[in-house]
Amino acid sequence: MGILSDLNLKPGVIYGDDVLKLFQYAQEKQFAIPAVNVTSSSTALASLEAARDSKSPIILQMSNGGAAFFAGKGIANSKEKQEASVAGSVAAAHFIRSIAPIYGIPVVLHTDHCAKNLLPWMDGMLDADEAFFKEHGHPLFSSHMLDLSEESLEENIEITAKYFKRVAPWKQWLEMEVGLTGGEEDGVNNEAVDNASLYTQPEDVWEIQKTLSAIAPYFSIAAAFGNVHGVYHPGNVRLHPELLGKHQEFISAKLNDKSGKPVFFVFHGGSGSSKQEFAEAISHGVVKVNLDTDLQWAYLTGHRDFITKNIDYLKTQVGNPEGADKPNKKKYDPRVWVREGEKTMKARLVEALNDFGTAGHL
Repeated sequence: MGILSDLNLKPGVIYGDDVLKLFQYAQEKQFAIPAVNVTSSSTALASLEAARDSKSPIILQMSNGGAAFFAGKGIANSKEKQEASVAGSVAAAHFIRSIAPIYGIPVVLHTDHCAKNLLPWMDGMLDADEAFFKEHGHPLFSSHMLDLSEESLEENIEITAKYFKRVAPWKQWLEMEVGLTGGEEDGVNNEAVDNASLYTQPEDVWEIQKTLSAIAPYFSIAAAFGNVHGVYHPGNVRLHPELLGKHQEFISAKLNDKSGKPVFFVFHGGSGSSKQEFAEAISHGVVKVNLDTDLQWAYLTGHRDFITKNIDYLKTQVGNPEGADKPNKKKYDPRVWVREGEKTMKARLVEALNDFGTAGHL
């Protein structure tokens, strides 16, 4: 028994009530699903392979910059239209939708960190979602994330609610952020923010929960509890996942909710965190953990180690330590060295799937 049979989910990208059921199941069984920022077909396939071999669901997501990279660095990406990011995210979505079913696992197709200045990117993706919904009965993407945490709480909630009302008829999931995530990711630099901004207050979470739940149940909250993007020296970051438990208690009292976990929380900045921090956050209702920096490093190490080990075969097309006339095609073929990066990225993600308790639930 597992997710596919218990929840009656089909392999491939899932939507609407199936996403809700998956996150409810994750809370019930106390595990979280890694969200991997993919920038290419190669990183997407490494992630799918890791999840398949771990018998796990997975979340594949694209950031604004990652989506633009997927489209190609030679494509313009104006502030007004975000053409490359829109085209890249839509192309990646179609690719993942087409390939995911053969991996035999449920996949949540998500986009990451859309700030206020990037709303044209969101608008373009939602236009694609709406057109896809009219034809297929569900949107192209499972979910999106609005990150208006740099705006006032009032504006954050107002804009988020406006977008949520648009996607609610499609039963599309929406993730939002309140409180800042420190560090730097994808061109957004919060390395110098006031530490107080890194910890969300329960009253703020309640205002969001109250507003969005009146629209639809398909949403999650990335509430800050000291999170920082990237990897950092031990002791430099003070995570307080117990705050999420206090948020749940506060909102449970407001709603007279007996489950104790009325909120679906998201853990941002997962790279560099300890297993104990993950476990405590998950115990307080975290269902999604963003993991990017560690996976970028893992992907590189496979390429780096292959190249350094075979450097004498990669200086010329012909000629190596085995002979001046020996060809080197078997070493420089991209299918060889790109695959090495996929292997090391997969291994790191398998580790995360075990750390988060995700493995073995299919």
